[in-house]
Order: sequence, then structure tokens, then C-alpha cells
Amino acid sequence: MANYNLLLLPGDGIGPEIMRETRRIIDWFNAQGGAHFEIEEDLVGGASYDAHKSPATDAMMDRALAADAVLFGAVGGDKWADVPYEARPEAGLLRLRKDLELFANLRPAVCYPALAAASSLKPELVEGLDIMIVRELTGGVYFGEPKEITGTGNEKRAVDTQVYDTHEIERIARVAFDLAQKRGNRVHSSEKHNVMATGILWKEVVTRIHDEEFSGVELQHILADNCAMQLVRNPKQFDVIVTDNLFGDILSDVAAMLTGSLGMLASASLGAAGSDGKMKAMYEPVHGSAPDIAGKGKANPIAMIDSFGMCLRYSFNRGAEADLLQKAITNVLEKGLRTADIMQAGLQQVSTGEMGDAILAELDNLSA
Repeated sequence: MANYNLLLLPGDGIGPEIMRETRRIIDWFNAQGGAHFEIEEDLVGGASYDAHKSPATDAMMDRALAADAVLFGAVGGDKWADVPYEARPEAGLLRLRKDLELFANLRPAVCYPALAAASSLKPELVEGLDIMIVRELTGGVYFGEPKEITGTGNEKRAVDTQVYDTHEIERIARVAFDLAQKRGNRVHSSEKHNVMATGILWKEVVTRIHDEEFSGVELQHILADNCAMQLVRNPKQFDVIVTDNLFGDILSDVAAMLTGSLGMLASASLGAAGSDGKMKAMYEPVHGSAPDIAGKGKANPIAMIDSFGMCLRYSFNRGAEADLLQKAITNVLEKGLRTADIMQAGLQQVSTGEMGDAILAELDNLSA
């Protein structure tokens, strides 16, 4: 039996609720006997700040570095609005990404057939939608230096610096092309080469990697603003979109809402494979901590549960189990069960725990 070590970081807001349901799913797979998942839990974000005055302690980071994969819930909320900038809950997430060297953020935008009518777009535009956005995660404007506000009084200057090096673009391009070979064999590379020097370099490097290593994959370059428009106009033209940190943040949220709810979408953040062939990885839902509904049983746990499904697929190469979990979620949705965020007229609204119950019951049915 294969053994895997998982670190669970529920975080803040609805994080503990959706992680609770995900842990039940992990326990179910443990009971099947095909693999065993050793679980540790720790604090991150605001919960960690309350306990330790730090959003990410060294002890937690040691556990994250030792784990085979990390499952992350959500962080943040108004409760911590006045903490020092460097201790804000989101700094815990950024430290995890940085210290684990997670450079590739995979954000699938998949529209389950039963939810096509829940999208803000016409059902025919999104039914069957399956996009993978590959976002570079450790470079770009979020990390470039200088990053500062100078001046005094009414005349200040704010500076953010967009920086990319060739090797950063090369490695994210390879991830995108490799994924495309296993999907629809098509990549759109999105940047702003018309107005940004980093866009010029991005286009140049992606083109070279394509021509030298992945010439069998269809490559199209698209300006980021046009990409956003096309996602709303004709989203099914896309298979894999590779883009930088800032544009990836924006475009993935646009793509997410095509599916009906942020509460449905998982993500994976992956690092480079080490000498042992293993890679650091963290899996998390795209949505935030939603403190306004925390503790009310209204949160949708599917994105967190599906993040574990991505963990099965990408960290542990257990595609059959990942497919089984996705089939269980699909069947539950087709039976008309909905949490509040995806509720439609005439269907049955369920709580966070009831959605977890339903997915577990469907796993039992499918494995019987």
C-alpha cells in the first residue's frame, strides 16, 4: 500500500468547514485500502496570527516542506484588517508559495453539465467548458522590486515593478505545453507585448520553447485584454492558457465565473521535481474565506474536495481515484443538490455537511 503525507491547513472563515468535509473524503479513501494518507493539521493565516502573532510559523513551514502535498483552505477577513502589513493573513499564503517554490498555478475552469444554466452566460456557451489556465506564480509584479510608496502629503508616488527572467518563462511554458499534450493539444499564450517589455520577452521565450520542444502543439499568442473579452465571448475556443502572475490572477477569476460559482473551482500550485522525482505541491479552492457566511453551513465544499482530487491526480498519480471523485460530484449535482451559491429554482438546497454526505454516499454507490 502506498503511503502519502498530507498537511491540512484549514485557515480562516469557511476554510475549516470545507476542510472538514474534505477530510471525510480522505478518510473514505483511506478505508478503501488502495492508499493510505497520513494527515497532519496546522494553523495558517489569521488563525495562526491569533495563536502565534505570525500568519505562517516556522514550525508550520517545516511540516509543509516535509509533506508530500499541502491542502490549503482560505485565509483572511475583516477581523485582521488592522494587523501589520507583513503579518496579514495573506502573507501566510505568499510564504507557502515562496518557500515551497511553487511556480505553476493550475486553475481549471470546468462547467459541470448540471450547472450550465447557473452561469451568467448562455448555457450553450459554457456547457462542456473545460479550460486550464496556467499562471506563473512566483514572478511578475507581485514580487518585483522596487515596490514602494514614496513622498508625503498629497503628492505621493507608488511603484510596482514587473520583472521576468528567461528561465521563469521557460519553465511555465513547458508546464503549459506538457498539459496541452494530455488535453486538447492547444495553447494560448497571453501577455501584452504591444505595451510591455516583459510581454515582448514572454512572447519570444514561449515561441522558442514551442518551436524547439513542443512543435506538435498548436500555439496562439493573444493579448491579455483580448483574452478576457474572448473568455466571455466564446470561451470554448480555449484549451490551455498560459500567462503571467498578474494577468493569470485576473483571467482565472473571469474563467471561474463562467462555470457558475467560485465555490466550484479547485486549483493546484506546483513546484519543480526534485532529484527524487517528487515535487512540492499545494492544492486550494479558488474562492476566498467568505467570513460573512462562516459557521452558517452555507459554504460550498466542492472546490476544496475537488482540490484533493487534483492532489490525487498530480501529486500521487492516482488518476482512477481522481476520476471516481469527480464522477461522484457530477452525479450529486445531476441529482439536483445545490449549496446556496449554485442554487437554482426547483432544486434542493443543502448545507455544507449535507453536500459532503451526498458525495460520500455517491462514492459508496460507485464503488459498490
